[in-house]
Amino acid sequence: MKVFFSAVLVCLMITGCSSSQDSNPPLSHSIKKVTLNDKAPVRPEKRISVSAVGDMLIHDRVYNDAKTADGFNFMPMLEDVKPYLIDTTITMANQETMIGGEEIGLSSYPSFNTPQEFGDALKNLGVDVVTLANNHTLDRGEEAVISALNHWDSLGMMYTGAYRDKKDKNTTRVFSTDEGIDVSFLSYTYGTNGIPVPEGKGHLVNLIDKQQIKDDVSQAEQESDATILSLHFGDEYEPLPNKEQKELMEFAADLGVDVVIGHHPHVLQPVEWVSGQDGHKMLAVYSLGNFFSGQNALEKRIGGVMKFDFVKENGQLNVEDPRFLLTYVTSEGSHSYEVLPMNQLDSTLLPDHSKIMEENKEHVSQWMPELEFIE
Repeated sequence: MKVFFSAVLVCLMITGCSSSQDSNPPLSHSIKKVTLNDKAPVRPEKRISVSAVGDMLIHDRVYNDAKTADGFNFMPMLEDVKPYLIDTTITMANQETMIGGEEIGLSSYPSFNTPQEFGDALKNLGVDVVTLANNHTLDRGEEAVISALNHWDSLGMMYTGAYRDKKDKNTTRVFSTDEGIDVSFLSYTYGTNGIPVPEGKGHLVNLIDKQQIKDDVSQAEQESDATILSLHFGDEYEPLPNKEQKELMEFAADLGVDVVIGHHPHVLQPVEWVSGQDGHKMLAVYSLGNFFSGQNALEKRIGGVMKFDFVKENGQLNVEDPRFLLTYVTSEGSHSYEVLPMNQLDSTLLPDHSKIMEENKEHVSQWMPELEFIE
């Protein structure tokens, strides 16, 4: 339109350009100031929000605490954090123990198998996606994995990181949203506690393999707008990431991954922005700690909800507005294990809770000072 208008203006200035079909008087040869709006129409942005929580490590003392006359009910132990999980477009969780169910025998550390009712509780909490690749995936073998996947399917829950067959593994998990931003989910683990993956059944658990991750990310980018990568890695109970974690974050950023959610240390580690090739900016969450477990040490009771937005505008997708809610597994309520937002604690539930909360805020945000905390 701008080129056409300029051509007409030149014509007018050179010839006077009167038209026999135009009843308006001809323009004079004096210069006329013309204001053009040469900006492209503003396209409204598309935005979705995501919540991610860390390890669901269900010890026997936790599921025994949830036992009822006719099964298990975990919701009274989790309902206080539900408002912080249902307020986003997508919510994801790391389900570290297989929900193989009672039929194959429940069990605890070191070889876990969890009641299937815990899957029902996650669905009730608003969880949409569970990541299953971790060092406990094969604790109870293929039978527990398949039993768990059957239950996730019955709930309509998207899972990633463990699969029923090769075809299932090769199917990218893409969560489609009404807002027009589709998100892929990938999940891998450093290992399986020495339990060998059955011959010819690599689909049962995704191991961290750079070539496989590269290929999967490439496929995900073709099928979605954003990619979230879950990595089960690092050293247990260490507050800072190790060299391997750092290197894998750089590798993911170079691939164009948008967000990496880390777990396995069972304690909180910092978050930061990692720059990849061509200036790509990736949100790196090294460890979200335990969200719900039977581990009793203070630092293992503290976890969090990582929240962020995907924003797509003019074909460009960015991660924006990272924010964090600290959580705490208390043992002072009506149940021995209950997850509470840390900002709801008092001195009865946790002495020096204010000091502990501030220390953890400083710890998590030390590489991202702008990180907001939900109060």
